[in-house]
Order: sequence, then structure tokens, then C-alpha cells
Amino acid sequence: MAEVINGGCHCGNITLCFNISSSFDELPIRACQCSFCRKHNVRATADPNGELEVYIKDKSKLSKYRFGLGITDFLVCKECGIYVAAVMEDPENGKLLATCVVNALDVSDKNVKAPAAAHYEEETSTDRLQRRRKRWMRANLIG
Repeated sequence: MAEVINGGCHCGNITLCFNISSSFDELPIRACQCSFCRKHNVRATADPNGELEVYIKDKSKLSKYRFGLGITDFLVCKECGIYVAAVMEDPENGKLLATCVVNALDVSDKNVKAPAAAHYEEETSTDRLQRRRKRWMRANLIG
């Protein structure tokens, strides 16, 4: 059964429409152990057969923060400070791949399983792209 889960930042400048191919409770929940994600207490998920639509009301209030390998945009609202998703462009086809921050979704914590710790610090850019092609989902930034 497919589901659509909405969400977004606190002030409403960024809204999310997470189209998943099955049910939310079947998706893996990951807790990246990099310093950025730990400081944000991030729980992230993606559906490789799904899609994430990110709607931006005011682009001037969207921060695309990059660090580490510099290949990923971490989408943070400049108005309210909420981190909602991470996106990267696939260099082979120009399409966006994304993972979604569970804390930015309109889901009850009682429906979210405990995250698995994820350690990616040893990955090269090539390793990271290959993993994300398998685990992340298609994405569109709109607005």
C-alpha cells in the first residue's frame, strides 16, 4: 500500500511531500553519526522506489549547506533553522537523489522505529554516490 506523508520546516517556508511505495513502518530509519547529523539528532529515511517533493515558498530563506565531501546539499530553513532533507545531483543523469529527515515529517514518534547508527566517514565520493543510488530516492525541488 502506497502512502503520502507530508511535513516541512517549523515556519512553513519549506514543505515536504514524501511519496512512498509501501508503508512508512517498512522503511529503514538511519542515524548518521557525522557531527552535523548528531548535532541535529537526525533520523533519516528514504524509499528507493518513492519520491520526495520539496516545496520552497521563499528561496532566499533556504540554505543549501555543504560540508565533508561537498557533494550534498543539506536543506535548512534560514527562518526557523529546521533541517528537512539532503539532496545531491547524480552526475550521470542530472537527477536529484534525496533522503528525508524523519523529524521534519508529520508522523507520530510512536510510529517511528529506533534508528540504526550509520557510519559513512570512510566513504569516497564514488562509494557515496553508489550507496545513494541504491538507498536514496528521486527528488524535486519546487519553487
